[in-house]
Amino acid sequence: MKILVTVDGSDISLRALKYALNLAKQLAKPGAVTVLHVDPPVFPGVERRIGAQAVADYHAANHAHALAPARATLKRSKLAVDEVHAVGEVADTILEVARKRRTDLIVMGSHGRTAVQGVLLGSVSTKVIAQTDIPVTIIR
Repeated sequence: MKILVTVDGSDISLRALKYALNLAKQLAKPGAVTVLHVDPPVFPGVERRIGAQAVADYHAANHAHALAPARATLKRSKLAVDEVHAVGEVADTILEVARKRRTDLIVMGSHGRTAVQGVLLGSVSTKVIAQTDIPVTIIR
């Protein structure tokens, strides 16, 4: 089983990661887990003003920050885990990575770190559920 779990540095995404790792361990053949962090693109015109390297450094710092809480959990899990960093519209990128990796299950937190995304279920979670035929487990 191929499991894709999304992380954003929040407590909820860390709970989602722990859930995915525990699920992978319980399978007869340990599941393959991919940890995905998607960073939204910068506003149009920003790259022209600050340069491509500054934008790349910005995204790299965001990826490192989002994955920092997950790395300790990943070390303790003793499972082989792939990390994927991507830049793009969050829900669309999650779905694209899930399709390309032929994911069997998407695990994600009910909402991210921003107030707008945290309303009710979360706009990213809602979009992913609505636009995929891959099973999605939402962790609260």
